[in-house]
Amino acid sequence: MNTAGLGPLAITRHSGNEPIRASGETVGRLGDFWSWACSDLANNTMRGILAEYLVATALGAASGTRTEWDTVDIRTPEKWRVEVKSSAYLQSWAQSQLSEISFSIAPASGWDAQTGSTSPEILRRSDMYVFCLLHHQDKQTLDPLVLDQWTFYVLPTAVLNDRCPNQKTIRLSSLERLRPLKTDFTGLPKATAACAEGTRQPPDYGDQPPL
Repeated sequence: MNTAGLGPLAITRHSGNEPIRASGETVGRLGDFWSWACSDLANNTMRGILAEYLVATALGAASGTRTEWDTVDIRTPEKWRVEVKSSAYLQSWAQSQLSEISFSIAPASGWDAQTGSTSPEILRRSDMYVFCLLHHQDKQTLDPLVLDQWTFYVLPTAVLNDRCPNQKTIRLSSLERLRPLKTDFTGLPKATAACAEGTRQPPDYGDQPPL
């Protein structure tokens, strides 16, 4: 078998107007598929992808396309490596109570999209984490596209490695104890720059035990 042509696909950005064809006839448009598959922005999968897009947009890193399963979620023009995690009080399904807020912070092996190879090292590969909380708590008015309904917490990955090196998840209360930079959407560029440039005020944890 000739594997010379099995390298990574060159993914181009689509507009949504591209036709879906059968026997030369247009039976739909790509935008129709997107509307069908991606309209539920409150479910965990789509909310997480939307959160990545919001952060990428704020950091000027949304001009290309998203790389599924990359070692980090966003690579900025400044070469910052950003991991994005999301959580929300409200879900698409019926709830008896608001969801408890927690975020995944598990170290992981790394997969290279260009080579298709996996690094066996289990670690966090980003420079910083952006935790995206859809904080709105009224289901009748929930709209993830309204950015006033979001709060963002920016934290250097080094803090996670120091305070909870092997931890897989972190609750909001524990995250706040690490004193991340809390901001709205418009403040994301300044907050991420402060983390990347080391100008975030180093917190004094005193005698607090690891989380």
